[in-house]
This record gives sequence, structure tokens and C-alpha cells, in this order.
Amino acid sequence: MDRMTGKSRGFGFVEMASDAEAKEAVAKLNGQVLDGRNIVVNEARPQTDRNPSFDRNSRPDRGGRDDRRGR
Repeated sequence: MDRMTGKSRGFGFVEMASDAEAKEAVAKLNGQVLDGRNIVVNEARPQTDRNPSFDRNSRPDRGGRDDRRGR
């Protein structure tokens, strides 16, 4: 859920009992239609390090803690 709007962000995570079950689920469900929308099903990838200059808490236009104005 989006923290600001309370609406679904449109993704979720599911743990499977085995790699074989996960691969089968991806093969069967990827590209299927759910509630009128095509869904993408794939294996989760590790989160990558973000560029700190794009961090939402440090962007000058958002007034975050490190807003580059010496605060």
C-alpha cells in the first residue's frame, strides 16, 4: 500500500515451498489477466543500492532533512 494515498501500489510478494513450484507459477501466471489487467509474475530480485541524490528524504524540492540549504 502507498503510505500517502492508502491505495495499492500494484505489487506483492509470495513465498513458494520450492523452486519448482515458483517456476511453475511464473510460467502459468505471467501475462495472465487479473481483474482486467495483465499481470507480471517473476522472481524477486535483491534490492539494489539507490543513488542517494534521488533519495526521497534528501530531495531539495521535497523539503527533506538534507534539503541542501544548510539545515
